[in-house]
Parts: sequence; C-alpha cells; structure tokens
Amino acid sequence: MEPVHHISTSSKILFSKARKIVPPMLEKFHKGQLGRVAVIGGCADYTGAPYFSAIASAKLGCDMSHVLCERSAAPVVKSYSPNLMVHPLLPSTETVKDPKSIDAPSLAEPIIGMLSRLHALVIGPGLGRDGVTLKVVAEVIKAARSRSIPFVLDADGLLIVTEDPGLVKGYKDCILTPNVVEFGRLAKALGINVSSQADITKDGDNDKCNEESDACEQLSKALGGVTIIQKGPHDVISNGVTSVVSDIQGGLKRSGGQGDTLTGSLGTLLAWRAAYHDKLWDSGEKDHDKDAQTKDDVQDELESKDKRMSPGTTLLLAAWAGSAITRECSRKAFELKGRSMQASDLTDEVHGSFLRLIGEPEGSKTHL
Repeated sequence: MEPVHHISTSSKILFSKARKIVPPMLEKFHKGQLGRVAVIGGCADYTGAPYFSAIASAKLGCDMSHVLCERSAAPVVKSYSPNLMVHPLLPSTETVKDPKSIDAPSLAEPIIGMLSRLHALVIGPGLGRDGVTLKVVAEVIKAARSRSIPFVLDADGLLIVTEDPGLVKGYKDCILTPNVVEFGRLAKALGINVSSQADITKDGDNDKCNEESDACEQLSKALGGVTIIQKGPHDVISNGVTSVVSDIQGGLKRSGGQGDTLTGSLGTLLAWRAAYHDKLWDSGEKDHDKDAQTKDDVQDELESKDKRMSPGTTLLLAAWAGSAITRECSRKAFELKGRSMQASDLTDEVHGSFLRLIGEPEGSKTHL
C-alpha cells in the first residue's frame, strides 16, 4: 500500500489514536457487531446521495448498511447495489391522505421501531424538503436522541436543525457537516456573527485558519457542544472545547456527492466508536473515570499511549478521521480521473484510503 506523503506529525498522532477505535478483525465477532448503520434520506428527485453515503459506510467496513427512504426512491436505490438493505419507510406529501393534518409521531413509528437495531444514523442525504418528510424526520431525531443513538446530520437534515436548533442543542453524540452556505445559515439561526467563509485566501494562512476555527467553535458552543465539521478548502472540526484542522490534501474537483462519502464514513466510525466504548475487544488501554472537559484534557488523552479515551474525545477523533478519509479519497480519485472525477470515484477509494491513513489495528486477522 502506497504511503501518503506530507502528513504532519500531529496528524500522524491522531491517526494512531483513530486506529484505537477500529475493531480488529477477529473470528469471535458475529454479523452486526462491527456496525449497523442506517442512512435516512432519498426521495423521487434524489436517489444518488443516500446510495453514496450508505455504500461508503459499507466500504469502510460496517457489517450492515441500511437506507431508509421514501417509497418511490426505494427500487431505484436498491438497483444501485444488492449489498444495501433498503426500506421504503419515509412518508411524504404524496403518500399520506391529508398532508395538512398528520400525526408525525405515528408516521415516524416504523423508523423509530428500527432504532434499537442500529448503532448510528446518517440523516439528510437526498432527503429533500417535503414538509411531511421533514416533520417525520424531526420526530426520528428526537427518538434517536432519547435513546442515545449517535447521528450525523447533513444537507436537508441540517435544514431541520436550522429551523429548530433545539432538536440537537446539547446532544454530544451528534455531528453536523455543513458546507460554507449551510454553515452561514446555521450561524444566522443561532445569532452568531461570523465573517464570510467565501473569501478564503489560501491553505496555510494561519490568520484565516484561526478565524475559521473560532467561528466553528462559536457555533458548536451555541449548540451546546455538538461536533461540527466545517467543510472547505481545509476542514475545521470543533466540539466547542477543542478544534482541529484537517491538513490532508483533497482533490481539486468539486463534484456533487463528495459529502456523502464523508457522512457514510462517519456513520461507520460512530458505530466502531460505540463498540470501543462497549469494550467489544481488549484495546490494551487503562480505564480512567474523568471525561475530557477541557482542551488540555483532550490533548492529554490524545497524547497518552495507554489511557482509554473518553466519549468526547473519541467523537472528535471520529469526525476528524472521517474528514481525513474523505479528503484522501478525493485526492486519489482526482489523481486518477482529473476533471472527469465523480462521486462514484470516491466510493472506489474508501477502503484504500482507510488503509493508507489509519490501517488495520494490532491483532487484526486480514488473511485466512
């Protein structure tokens, strides 16, 4: 496997810590233990996004990858890959008798009934803006939160949060992945004054980088400490306590659908994180009672070679690792395809990017 050049020392440390939350491949595990992830999204107009997200989750290594979509999207998404389990459970204006008078909690019940079987959710890819659908998904978000199921919000999933920030405010098992425009909308909804992200000068500009980190940290704090990946020429990740910047080079083509590789990768990383905290395997680390409450606490956990990481630190690490893998997919796909690069080209690079950046953990059996 070819190495990735120009990785900073700090990033190498983060990759070595990210490897800690990756379950080793062991004969004792059974189907489903290494990740059951569901993408909630997909409507008549948008079937590619939920597919790209779910297949990235599968390619990274989750055991079971689901798509929960609107009825008309189900046969189309299913036709893309038999490896995905597709469920036509999302209601829409077209599928209810009276769109103006609905019982959203009842309509959401078939999806909510699946939550106990899932480790993580990705909400938003191809969701669309149908009023009935968005109300039902808001109920699913409430139910997932009440059950402490981690989730990623992107695209029109972020629109739900923009209209009702209270849905996620204070929920520490949540990752938002806004682009420049979505970040601005969220900041405005929370009453945060941030300078425009559209005038980014160049990578390596420390002042600009600090400005972006500050803005991301402000928004995270305003939302009670949710983790935010602010996508851009470089990705800024913050949980309101600590901010990190991805220095992994991406490709130069901005094709639609690249963000779906990010959300799917995050879904699998969140599922692996759950397995790590459930102690599904012996990581060789020592337990400690203190959660990381400050920047120094997080730094101490990331620099320690034998201390088990707390949930706040592993969530930040999962977000950073998902960003890095996606950027490496983009770099490699662009290297191969140039300006013709499409979202499906990133899909082909997910596993290789994982191996180059993070690699299999110690004790993994990759050969029979």
